[in-house]
Amino acid sequence: MQFKLGLIINPVAGLGGSVALKGSDGADTAEHALALGAEPKANLRTRQALELLVPYIAELKIYAVNGDMGELCAKALGFETQVVFSTGAKTCPQDTEAAAKEMLAQGVDMILFAGGDGTARNICAAVGEQLPVLGVPAGCKIHSGVYAITPKAAGRVVEMLINGDLVTLGEANVMDIDEVAFRQGTVKAKRYGEMQVPSEVRYVQSVKNGGKETDELVLADLSAYVISEMDEDEQYIMGSGSTVAAIMEELGLDNTLLGVDLIKDHTLLGQDMTAAQLYDSAGLCPTKLVITLIGGQGHIFGRGNQQLSPDLIRKVGRENIIIVATKTKLQALNGRPLIADTGDQALDNELSGYIKVITGYNDHVMYAVGHQDLN
Repeated sequence: MQFKLGLIINPVAGLGGSVALKGSDGADTAEHALALGAEPKANLRTRQALELLVPYIAELKIYAVNGDMGELCAKALGFETQVVFSTGAKTCPQDTEAAAKEMLAQGVDMILFAGGDGTARNICAAVGEQLPVLGVPAGCKIHSGVYAITPKAAGRVVEMLINGDLVTLGEANVMDIDEVAFRQGTVKAKRYGEMQVPSEVRYVQSVKNGGKETDELVLADLSAYVISEMDEDEQYIMGSGSTVAAIMEELGLDNTLLGVDLIKDHTLLGQDMTAAQLYDSAGLCPTKLVITLIGGQGHIFGRGNQQLSPDLIRKVGRENIIIVATKTKLQALNGRPLIADTGDQALDNELSGYIKVITGYNDHVMYAVGHQDLN
């Protein structure tokens, strides 16, 4: 199973710094900087990050923009590279946004991008909090908390994800300043949103760190978070297992520990439901599926929850599957992937890849999903 990494490089990021232009925003700033003798550095800094990943070439596929926006850098290091968006000779912020949207549609596991705060704004406008991102610092302005502290640090974070380390996802602010005002000596910072970033404090700037967990407390926090995110207009299929049971207990609802229940707006609609009942119910309104894994084994489908049929899972959609687990439970797998054993080989393949697992209150990690035939 390959880690699918989106790669976007702003080739003019940081051009204005060395020639005292304090940034590269603006239609003609890059040309002005080049005329003054500035040299592009974004691709060189991105290469520093990617060089650390060369030992993992077989485990990594890069989805890139053509030319200097990612393709050339990735191919020069020998990575399997698929161009998913193409630009003209002169790139612009709209290219970054369009490329990020396409990578989101392609289902990449994370976007690695090189630039400054302007580039971070473009990525944020395109994907928001829908997809984990990480920035390689290459611009003049690095006020946002979505950047690694150095290019090599960015590579280390991706390496951790490929290796299956438990890397927490957190929300980080996207900030930018008014370059025109900055050139006149005035700093006007503004927040433009948040993005999901790997919260590994050794390598990522301005991100909080969590301590060791106590399962009982973590289950309470995890349950409170899942409940706070529930939409009253959506229904939730609640899978089997003690972690899901903790959510039901927090809701004050009866739970079928070894079965599957259905709830909506904090109300129990059905208990210990069959595959046919669940499939029929999923067509009545928007539906999400809350599941956990079997401790020590890692199965999320195919063990103790056969009511979750392949037809039902397809109907719900991978994007509407909510996986919950404590980090202790995940660490007990010793790096082994979660297993999807639905009985439908094609579906197992579709479910494979990296997925977000809720591990606490507003606390997530990226973890690999495989299937029974995974080497």
